[in-house]
Amino acid sequence: MPSGLVALFDDVAVIARAAAASADDIAAAAGKAGSKTAGVVIDDAAVTPSYVTGLSPARELPIIWAITKGSLFNKLVILLPGAILLSEFLPWLIIYILMLGGAFLCYEGAEKVMEKLGGDKHGKTVEDVIEDPVEFEKQRISGAIRTDLILSAEIMAIVLNELDLPTWWERGLALALVAVAVTVLVYGTVAIIVKLDDIGLSLTKSDSAATRSFGEGLVAFVPKLLIALSFIGTIAMLWVGGGIIIHGTHEIGFDLFYDIAHGAEYAAAGALTAISGVAGWVTYAGVSAVLGLGLGFVIAILLHKVIGYEGAH
Repeated sequence: MPSGLVALFDDVAVIARAAAASADDIAAAAGKAGSKTAGVVIDDAAVTPSYVTGLSPARELPIIWAITKGSLFNKLVILLPGAILLSEFLPWLIIYILMLGGAFLCYEGAEKVMEKLGGDKHGKTVEDVIEDPVEFEKQRISGAIRTDLILSAEIMAIVLNELDLPTWWERGLALALVAVAVTVLVYGTVAIIVKLDDIGLSLTKSDSAATRSFGEGLVAFVPKLLIALSFIGTIAMLWVGGGIIIHGTHEIGFDLFYDIAHGAEYAAAGALTAISGVAGWVTYAGVSAVLGLGLGFVIAILLHKVIGYEGAH
């Protein structure tokens, strides 16, 4: 009997060690794969503040919380099961889904550039007269969650493409870890960004002259930060979208864009040997953004001028 108990304990110990090793593998794989999504995460964090810009300060955090819940639903309820099924039965389809999402990012970025250059605006913005603030807020939340779905799909597809785990449940856990971590990171950062001006206003009421001065500087800085984030978000959309198209077309055997981008990258790195890594990366990202802008222009013209789609941001 004791020997049976010892054997049982040994079995339990082996299972526990295997589970611990598996958990370590999942965490390591999630961390490695999650790092590949940096561009899309920057895009997400840069774009999201625009959905609360110009709305009532009292509604900023409730709106971000609503978007956060929508983002988690997108990732864990809609995308995670689909990603696991794809990895099990249709892994070859992942690259095409990535490219579809990349094309959407190119379109979104190009449309913003066209609007800045004087093109038509599509959908209501905070500059328009808002007749029903409650309905407008719902539309902004809906638009943010819709954009998040695309960005989340890109994140999940990138992570899935990078994972090297043997079983579906390990891949599922790694995807869930990345999904939650990215959501908390993005929307936690966004919540801080959109409340910086309120923090600054609070500091201006301090008895300390230095604190008041810092608060005034913070209040003056926030509008510039939001403008910069809007610019960064547009560039990130084009860079990430174009990069996905370059990588995807190479994966399916069409190497023209890949050769151009990497040829420019290697040329820049060779010409600027002292900063070869930075020069090569910036050049590759620049070529990706230019390609993304060109593709986005084509998609936007087809949608708005040929098909007549007006959009709903």
